[in-house]
Amino acid sequence: MKILKLVVSLLLLTLVSSNASSSSDSTAARSVARAFEQHYQHTRSMTGLFLEKYTSGGSGITVESGKVYFEKPGRMRWDYDSPETKMFLVDGKNVWYYVPADHTASRTSVKESDDWRTPLALLAGKVKLERLCGSLRLANSGDAKTDGEAKPSAPENSVLVCGPRKEDADVFERVLLEINPQHQLVRLSIEQPGAVEMEFRFGDWHENVPIDPAKFRFVPPKGVAIVDDAALAAKVQ
Repeated sequence: MKILKLVVSLLLLTLVSSNASSSSDSTAARSVARAFEQHYQHTRSMTGLFLEKYTSGGSGITVESGKVYFEKPGRMRWDYDSPETKMFLVDGKNVWYYVPADHTASRTSVKESDDWRTPLALLAGKVKLERLCGSLRLANSGDAKTDGEAKPSAPENSVLVCGPRKEDADVFERVLLEINPQHQLVRLSIEQPGAVEMEFRFGDWHENVPIDPAKFRFVPPKGVAIVDDAALAAKVQ
């Protein structure tokens, strides 16, 4: 899934835009991206709150929320508490998805996962940065599409706008990363063809704090069935 590789790079990448509207815009965008990258290079662990919104054309909007944990190297956990309790965990080797109400947990290799949350493991220092944007600039009031969404939620924040390369034009239309003055990610928005949008808002970040190692281990409760996604896919091919 190409969108996975794209967002992996965006989260901590110092990008050189090949299609920037002007050299000054490109320099400003690189400056913001560089500060963002350097900040997370010195961050060993993080906890925060998240709000996830998924919009799919005219089919409505889904909103979920909870708490997220990151720790180097490459560990991540999302605990959803609304509207349904569930867990998404990257333990460094496998990706786990567990919904208590379903009495089932799925397991996928990190290398094979195409889940949208996996790219955020980059904040835990897992993935090497690559250049995957066709263009990178700072949002401004003249943004041609959805101006209001491109603007920062606070005047002091910056919004980086990533445009696709030619080969990725059918995968996404643009990605927005909103960054606060402390160089922290506060919003990530991925706009895809067909009026599909994934948006994540983050807050109450606590950095370089101790996290119980048990947070990054999943022991299936008694009676919970484990579904190996790779094995299942092989059977249906």
